Amino acid sequence: MSAEVSELITSALTSAGVDYTEPEDGAFLLTLPGERRYRTLVWLLIGDHELLIESFVCRKPDENFAGVYKFLLQRNSKLRSVAYCLDAVGDIHLVGRIGLDSVTPEEIDTVLGVVLQTSDADFNPILERGFASSIRREWAWRTDRGESLANLKAFKHLMAP
Repeated sequence: MSAEVSELITSALTSAGVDYTEPEDGAFLLTLPGERRYRTLVWLLIGDHELLIESFVCRKPDENFAGVYKFLLQRNSKLRSVAYCLDAVGDIHLVGRIGLDSVTPEEIDTVLGVVLQTSDADFNPILERGFASSIRREWAWRTDRGESLANLKAFKHLMAP
């Protein structure tokens, strides 16, 4: 069954024009382009009974853990196929599982769309909640030195008037 699923995934990714590598049998590492995030990396791992989908979203927050985790848990109730979770050090991931008998090109397209849209849409809100002090320090440092603020413009509202 895993060979069939591997062929199906390869075909679906190729048809969709998704960049990927196969570092080992049954493992696919995808690169999806984003808007707020430059790119989203996604692992598809074929197991004995399920396809594991995993994507790193953000490192462990520096502050406001409760606010970040509340946001993630509230978002979980609206997600399909994947959910937010934390690894052993507190980094944030999107993880999902699909039974091998349910893997279709349409389901792969759907789950990748959910991962990309969710990761991209939630990235800045997660940073605002968990890294506001770091963003303010970076803004001040760049301003003092005349450095570009281009990739911080989305956080201008966090700066004191």
